[in-house]
Amino acid sequence: MEDLNIKQLTLAVRTIAEEKNLPEETVMEVIEQAIAAAWRRDNGERDQNVRAELNVNDGTARVFVVRDIVTDEELESEVTQISLDDARKIKKDAEIGGVIEDMHEVTSFGRVAAQTAKQVVLQRLREAEREVVLAEYEDKIGTVVTGIVQRVEPRLVRIELGKAIGILPQSEQIQGEYYSVGSRMKVLIKDIERENRGPQLILSRGSEAFVEHLFRQEVPELETGAVEIKAIAREAGRRTKLAVRSTVSGVDPVGTFVGGHGSRVNAVMSEIGDQEKIDIVTYDDSVDQYIRNALSPADVVKVEIDDAEKRAKVYVAEDQQSIAIGRGGQNVRLASRLVGYELDIETANGAGTTGKPVERPRKNVEDDLFSAIEQQSEA
Repeated sequence: MEDLNIKQLTLAVRTIAEEKNLPEETVMEVIEQAIAAAWRRDNGERDQNVRAELNVNDGTARVFVVRDIVTDEELESEVTQISLDDARKIKKDAEIGGVIEDMHEVTSFGRVAAQTAKQVVLQRLREAEREVVLAEYEDKIGTVVTGIVQRVEPRLVRIELGKAIGILPQSEQIQGEYYSVGSRMKVLIKDIERENRGPQLILSRGSEAFVEHLFRQEVPELETGAVEIKAIAREAGRRTKLAVRSTVSGVDPVGTFVGGHGSRVNAVMSEIGDQEKIDIVTYDDSVDQYIRNALSPADVVKVEIDDAEKRAKVYVAEDQQSIAIGRGGQNVRLASRLVGYELDIETANGAGTTGKPVERPRKNVEDDLFSAIEQQSEA
């Protein structure tokens, strides 16, 4: 590609638009950006503000170098700015805050500038294509779809969802989960992120919303409104706490979510992995009772609530302390997030811990064993 011929580019607009399934105006904008970049490469300076106009009728292009009109004191760069006096020599009615545009006719470019234009066209067309595809996913944000793992990278996994490729960042993955190329998996469409690198479809398996959606697929009573999820606290790959309640008398909310012989909760666990425990507790309008439920499987003796500080002291028997706290403080941490109160676990002798993520050793081997048995029976 020795020279970039403007006439050839003009003729290519319709073809590119049809091939890429893009509007002609979008392709025109892309080519105009490329012409501006190529002209800057051949004739201008890096910081110049350059725009181009393509005339499809006669196959010519005009380039405009734009400079802001400023006072003498504000003049910092003659590349991007022009003083009012100089501006009025070009345009008599020029005013501070306006712009001066120097026009240049262009017909073709040299080899290096042509390469620059080609790179810009390819990059911008890719971005425009991706934008058109992602627009179809705008109304799917918050839903769960099935995708195929396309590529596994150190900090993210690329997943194919039909037309689009979404990314599963490390922060949205399930801790300890293994992803193999070609495997099928469910993902939540979390967001469309538009940054410098072009639009990206952000996926999630580690969010609370993913677990909620999985339960919606397994618990039809959620759609009818007989039961509802009031709160979810999750540490993906380790543990999830779900606060549920029923709106119909006589319906056991926890039993509804667990399902006969644990069928419903097991179906969710088979998707997120058996290493992640799911605690389903009953929501209660009484903060005292809600805290007791949230700290399950620990037995709570007494709760002292400070509503102003959104904090509560929770008293447990000494043999229940390690169960209430959980491994690495996990049980109390998740319970705190579930109820929206910072929980301090106190024992009869006054030693306590809070819902902050602090590592605490378990009291002894027996407590470990009892806690494991309790958790198994809860699940």
